[in-house]
Amino acid sequence: MASSLMPSACSTPVPDSGLARRMFDRLHEIGFDGRGMTRPSYGEGENLAHALFETVAREHGLEIRRDWAANLFVTLPGRMRDLPAVMTGSHVDTVPCGGNFDGAAGAVAGLLVLCAWVRAGYQPMRDTTLIVTRAEESVWFPLSYLGSRTAFGLLDAPALRTPRSDDGISLREHMLACGAQPDLCGQAAVLQPAKIDCFVELHIEQGPVLLEADVPVGIVTGICGSTRYRSVTIHGQYAHSGATPRRFRSDAVMAGADMMMALHAAWRQVEAGGEEMTLTFGVCQTDPAQANFAAVPGRLELVIDIRSRDEDLLERMNALVIEQARRVEAAYNVTVDLGPRTRSTPAVMDAGLQAEAKRIAASLNIPALSMPSGAGHDAATFAGQGISTEMLFVRNENGSHNPDESMEIGDFLCGVRILEELLRLRAARP
Repeated sequence: MASSLMPSACSTPVPDSGLARRMFDRLHEIGFDGRGMTRPSYGEGENLAHALFETVAREHGLEIRRDWAANLFVTLPGRMRDLPAVMTGSHVDTVPCGGNFDGAAGAVAGLLVLCAWVRAGYQPMRDTTLIVTRAEESVWFPLSYLGSRTAFGLLDAPALRTPRSDDGISLREHMLACGAQPDLCGQAAVLQPAKIDCFVELHIEQGPVLLEADVPVGIVTGICGSTRYRSVTIHGQYAHSGATPRRFRSDAVMAGADMMMALHAAWRQVEAGGEEMTLTFGVCQTDPAQANFAAVPGRLELVIDIRSRDEDLLERMNALVIEQARRVEAAYNVTVDLGPRTRSTPAVMDAGLQAEAKRIAASLNIPALSMPSGAGHDAATFAGQGISTEMLFVRNENGSHNPDESMEIGDFLCGVRILEELLRLRAARP
């Protein structure tokens, strides 16, 4: 198929809006759990989504391959295959009861571009590859960007023992069930940075910035890194609520509340000083089997998620978490077990790609806003490998990681048009 394509477009490549709708409809059918989308990492829903992309790609004569981690690679061969490839892509797994566009929008966008090029009879100078990654959502396994990191040989053997959050079965066993070869993942990288010209990921915005600005597309300047404690436990002492004076209490809830408010106050100070970060306590719960209105709570579980584009700030906040844990231990006669810390490194987007994306948006009369990404993405893995990387955001109502994600197809196609031209310009270079 590739050899029959002309070196330049027979017509202007136009992404197929009908194909986009069909892909999103089918992904909805695959992942619908009765309320939202649930496609677990290395689970049946993710498998079916990958199979869908493979089927459509094969129908368009595109090259297909999978790596040891079962990431899917869809390639339109270039005329000079030894040149570093142009890449795009995203993930298709979801958080539990999430939305239909987080990740999937970027994977569909990349597929639309390649299919449009095939229909237009366009063959790029360089190979252009869509990667549909595995396991980007770290809610299932506490490992950031699992699929894309594994493609670069960054998965270590101990990580394979990590249990999935919903069923306790190890990452290794889940990978095997999905046709992956986990025992080979750490031996050699499938992707080599020197063989990749650039990576551009389209993604829905997961916050309200574009909606508030009434702009359909965002041009991302950088991706926040994170410091996370996913299993903080505060151990106090259960006691009778009426018979135990304050001085005799070891109240886990009060200790946790004090710690959270102290960290929240620090966040306010950080913002007042002109620095950017977010702080979230996504889980805060007592043990329902023991806690009740007549008992001093003896146990509290919580999670801490801190994000920023400033790695020094992340380290300062991490030190403060430890300091506040020790403080409330003494103040409330409790023990604070922070559990393991996980982290991801901030990523800076390529200035040249940002400038080119802005120019393309202006030429297409598409309003676009430069903005940072507070959420993590596979693009951070590519940027961390020294690869020129950029992200495009598409306006999305109602936030993300919930069933109410609402992306207008018109906004999506605006993003795809910018993506298509940006990839075409990069892929045309000798």
